Amino acid sequence: MTAKEAIALHLSSIGIDYEIWEPAHPTSADAPQEEILAAYSREIDKLKARGGYVTADVINVTAQTPGLDAMLAKFSREHLHDEDEVRFIVHGHGVFHVHPQNSPVVAIEVEAGDLIRVPRGTWHWFDLCSDRQIRAIRLFQDPAGWTPVYSNSGEETKFEPVCFGPAFAPSR
Repeated sequence: MTAKEAIALHLSSIGIDYEIWEPAHPTSADAPQEEILAAYSREIDKLKARGGYVTADVINVTAQTPGLDAMLAKFSREHLHDEDEVRFIVHGHGVFHVHPQNSPVVAIEVEAGDLIRVPRGTWHWFDLCSDRQIRAIRLFQDPAGWTPVYSNSGEETKFEPVCFGPAFAPSR
């Protein structure tokens, strides 16, 4: 079993879906949203059917994104949603911290090719890695998107947003 397979198995045991997709449709780093959505339309349609998602978009965050710190302040506080949070990473990387009920917090570094689904009602937060860039396809069950409900627990202050990269995962 590879390290990524072991990670997926552990995450599955706490209710988090994690898959590794080969970027079968490489797009340029500056490709417009429409090109990315078209390139992955077959995969998006399968996810929509599987999870009841009705819309998809592409979020593109870089160090030059206007209002980046305010945006990150929303993502980096422990919160939950009343719908799933689904992300397929196209470019860049970041770290999800997930705090499942009756389990300790788990940090999941995501990178290009990773698909993660944090189920509705699961406490979590997200941080960018030090290069401060990520591009991801997002899927929503409500066309208006989701609204975060913050725990105000301060749990996120106990963890550093550290990214190690794929070399850190031990091989078996």
